[in-house]
Amino acid sequence: MMMSIVLSSASSVAVGARITCLAPETVNWDRCRFVTRKASPLERIGHICNKAKLLASCCSETMPRASSSSSVTSADYERAKEVWICTENKQVMTAAVERGWNTFLFSSQNQGLANEWSSLALINPLFVEEGDILDVEKIRVAVVRKVLSPEDVQKLHPESEQAQIVVIDFADWQVIPAENIVATFQGSQKTVFAISRNLSEAQSFLEALEHGLGGVVLKVEDVNSVLDLKAYFDRREEVKSLLSLEKVVITGVHTAGMGDRVCVDLCCLMKPGEGLLVGSFARGLFLVHSECMESNYISSRPFRVNAGPVHAYVAVPGGRTCYLSELKAGKEVIVVDQRGRQRTAVVGRVKIESRPLILVEAKIDLDSEIHYAILLQNTETVALVSPHPGDGLKSPAAIPVTSLKVGDEVVLRTQGGARHTGIEIQEFIMER
Repeated sequence: MMMSIVLSSASSVAVGARITCLAPETVNWDRCRFVTRKASPLERIGHICNKAKLLASCCSETMPRASSSSSVTSADYERAKEVWICTENKQVMTAAVERGWNTFLFSSQNQGLANEWSSLALINPLFVEEGDILDVEKIRVAVVRKVLSPEDVQKLHPESEQAQIVVIDFADWQVIPAENIVATFQGSQKTVFAISRNLSEAQSFLEALEHGLGGVVLKVEDVNSVLDLKAYFDRREEVKSLLSLEKVVITGVHTAGMGDRVCVDLCCLMKPGEGLLVGSFARGLFLVHSECMESNYISSRPFRVNAGPVHAYVAVPGGRTCYLSELKAGKEVIVVDQRGRQRTAVVGRVKIESRPLILVEAKIDLDSEIHYAILLQNTETVALVSPHPGDGLKSPAAIPVTSLKVGDEVVLRTQGGARHTGIEIQEFIMER
């Protein structure tokens, strides 16, 4: 499966202590394309794919994308991120094919291995020969350029390359050269790959300067490297899907004494309407707003969510939850907005301090016995996101807990309540 990037736009307006907002900017990897063995590599990389060679399921799986008002055109993000594999390990080959990656690089002397694997699986063999990459008909489809020094990076010019695809081989991998190459080839019609020897390198190449390179050549002999890269793409795939959010009615607001609350500081900025999904029960997570609101008492901190006490659940990638007490620098969480758009963010710091708490209770159906609860610090900078777009004080989009009252409506994510190490399981559970 191959995925492309689409950028959706956002706008926001702050109104006093209550904010009015629209959806935030997210990055979606949301196009899949499958290519038969007979498709040439040029067709695989090109922007136009013959319908006769496209599986019917691909179209049904592609989700509509929001238009962008950004100065960067959507076409810049629609170039597929592709993975080629370079290995002599049959288990690596099998794992790659099972995950939709069927283009393999061989040395020109390794024709026998290519023939053997072609008899076992549907693959597209390519051969590296004196700086060129050739298909089975000896047609050049790409060139290999070695980068041994900063001077080699400066010598790379899109217009001077004879092939549509350029594969960069870094002798000494560094992030800066990757960023320079992205900048050099940006706006050209060339597709640039980089040889990667682990997930860390591949991720840096795919994300350099936000746009990243067109793909990577994963050169490994370890199956785990293939599995790790696929898991990385799966996490990116999650971003395209909207989370289903419910509207709940506040049924109770009570002071609750002191407790150890957790501030989660992220390595990115959040926009009005964004926050973390947190709750006392895994069956229902409230959307706790970031501290991006201006206040008369404290400057805004758009990287922070004052998320609640140490016992609370917080949503993390992969459909999992973890306790707020388990978060630490380097772990990932999902940032969500009031429309359900999500993105992955890295935790930069966690602060745990003793603060006065407030208990908030809510129900979806007032006649139901099922209720949801969250404890939060009792301060005006902590807010819950409303399901309404917002038009000012009469219809706020985020309500500070100090202003929250019975009858107000906020956003909630419902899910299975039974969890084992953060993974949803099917079993009876009662939480209250």
